[in-house]
Amino acid sequence: MEQQTVGNGAPIAPGVQALMARPFESASIDWRHGLPVLRGSVVTLREPRLSDAAALWSMLASTEVSRFMATPPSSVEGFERFIGWTIAERAAGNYACFVVVPHGREQPIGLFQLRRLDASFETAEWGFALGSDFWSSGAYADAAEMVIEFAFAAVGAHRLEARTAVANGRGSGALRKMGATREAILEGSLEKDGQRLDQVLWTIQDLDWRRAHRVPLDVVLH
Repeated sequence: MEQQTVGNGAPIAPGVQALMARPFESASIDWRHGLPVLRGSVVTLREPRLSDAAALWSMLASTEVSRFMATPPSSVEGFERFIGWTIAERAAGNYACFVVVPHGREQPIGLFQLRRLDASFETAEWGFALGSDFWSSGAYADAAEMVIEFAFAAVGAHRLEARTAVANGRGSGALRKMGATREAILEGSLEKDGQRLDQVLWTIQDLDWRRAHRVPLDVVLH
């Protein structure tokens, strides 16, 4: 899925408190065996469960949300298959998917994805989709900072890429808010409803991120 702008937090495990003062290091977690739970100030990020399928379908299948992204699964069963695929791809080291759960809620309102673009995962693509009721809630910024930090510090990526349709001003603004740099126009790179749409390629480099951010996280390891 392409990016679109826009709880019930687990208790902090013993020994995890020290991680709040600094970003976690790549050696501290093997995310391929199970994604950590990341708790921010507004939302908690965790690996999707099959029981999340109905909530994700309800939040992400609307025309308003999916207008500028690859077509999401069209049914609850389709989201169940998608969730199964994300877990298999995570175990293979190819992909990570977090669902976004606002504090005080049980069900997710959207998701963030991270996909490797080379054999070493040093270059990765990230994308996001959130239910439209939460676009201005602060959920996006809170979740995006944690996912970017996870990509650089835990996965070991050095370059993150994101793509958004040229006409998607909200999505572009969200990426710009995270410090992404507009790098290129990819002509006709998105097929949507029988049309070819131009996309903007946005990038974030790890050194640039480090200069601007030191994101403390509560990380609950499985």
